[in-house]
Amino acid sequence: MGKLGTAIITTAVIAFLFGCNDRPQKEAVSAKVEKPNIIFVLTDDQRWDALGVAGNTIIKTPNMDKLAQSGVYFKNALVTTPICAASRATILTGLYERTHDFNFGKPKLNNGYMLESYPYLLKKAGYRTGLIGKFGVRVNEGIEDSLFDVSIKTFWPYLREVDGKQVHLADINGNHAIDFIRESKDQPFCLSLSFWSPHADDGAKEQYFWPEYVDSLYVSDHIPVPDTADPKFFEALPEFMKKSMNRKRWYWRYDTPEKFQEMVKGYYRMISGVDSVLGRIRATLEKEGLADNTIIVLMGDNGYYLGERGFAGKWLMHEQSLRVPLVIYDPRQPENLRGKTFDEMVLNLDIAPTLLDYADVGIPESYQGKTLKGFTDGDVEDWRTSAFFEHQREGESLLPKTESFRDETYKFIRYEGAPDFIEFYNFREDVSEVHNLALDPDYAELVELYAKKCDSVIQGLMADRIVGK
Repeated sequence: MGKLGTAIITTAVIAFLFGCNDRPQKEAVSAKVEKPNIIFVLTDDQRWDALGVAGNTIIKTPNMDKLAQSGVYFKNALVTTPICAASRATILTGLYERTHDFNFGKPKLNNGYMLESYPYLLKKAGYRTGLIGKFGVRVNEGIEDSLFDVSIKTFWPYLREVDGKQVHLADINGNHAIDFIRESKDQPFCLSLSFWSPHADDGAKEQYFWPEYVDSLYVSDHIPVPDTADPKFFEALPEFMKKSMNRKRWYWRYDTPEKFQEMVKGYYRMISGVDSVLGRIRATLEKEGLADNTIIVLMGDNGYYLGERGFAGKWLMHEQSLRVPLVIYDPRQPENLRGKTFDEMVLNLDIAPTLLDYADVGIPESYQGKTLKGFTDGDVEDWRTSAFFEHQREGESLLPKTESFRDETYKFIRYEGAPDFIEFYNFREDVSEVHNLALDPDYAELVELYAKKCDSVIQGLMADRIVGK
């Protein structure tokens, strides 16, 4: 079998993807047990290396870094669909896009999925639930009220006049979050704090808007240009990718060296603004006497190209698009287990079961993700070594539908509208994904195998889909 080696499709591959929920439904715990508060912080378009603890020596994120250093940090966290709408639906439901079937251009999320979403189940279990910021999904009438006791959805513009002063949207969201925390001292709470930052304001020439107090950051810094921003990598792409939305937005942000510097610094400043808000929230928890029993989870909703391959945006299956920051801080965690970095492949699929597990609420058997609580407990076994990824947005010709299967060695990528173009990388040796092995006849069998893996996963995901509203 040549380079095919011992790689075969086994039931273990599918088990990792579908049999992920290895914890049984839990009985309700005694009311005498103090349940932890939970704050889930979600940023928009923050890629995995856009924080200091990831090794970025330019960006200033002291509060995010401190959270990771006193909790656990996942350096290999990915989203299963790299676009805000589908990713947020996955975070809420613990399901792949192929199952929940929500993205731009698609119908509202099925009621059946929402009635097993983490906010619904936490509210049902006695938590005071809140949403502040960007919801990012569409649901049927009446469902949102069943999810959240408090829902404050905010929108652009980023800079607003409040009481005669200019205030950034991130700080407005932070103020709402602080109010929610202060009002929630009489029962356990779960706050979903969803920032718009650092998402660009796509309709504005400036693209990025930040609070005035971070104006001085990065002024004298030089942002390194990615090696794969060299035009030769773009020129090697097939025509349909050269005309994609990723290239269109590249002209908005990175088409000159000066613009690249300006735009990435703006992107970093927006993240530093969110970092400042995180610091205020943690100070509020201390002041209100809630810090010792409040778990904080920080994640990005998808990755982001910063000029790699001549691209901007996300949507595709390269690491820049898929990888996000993920930190879990549990103040109850033993000191000897804190400050650890994990290499395991964790997904946005895992957020819903994780939040339920921390609250000691039963995890639905329908979930396709796994709880991450074992990482903070020091008890992790048989973790996934592979995963499926996809983007199935409807109605946008500049965003090709695409699918991928990635394990610890190889990544396979295919495109619905261009079946003759395949990408296949030895991810272990080629982390920049620049040597496409699909063009090498010696890898033909292996490419065919990974195509079958994609087919098998999709069949299972479609079988789990609920029909109707």
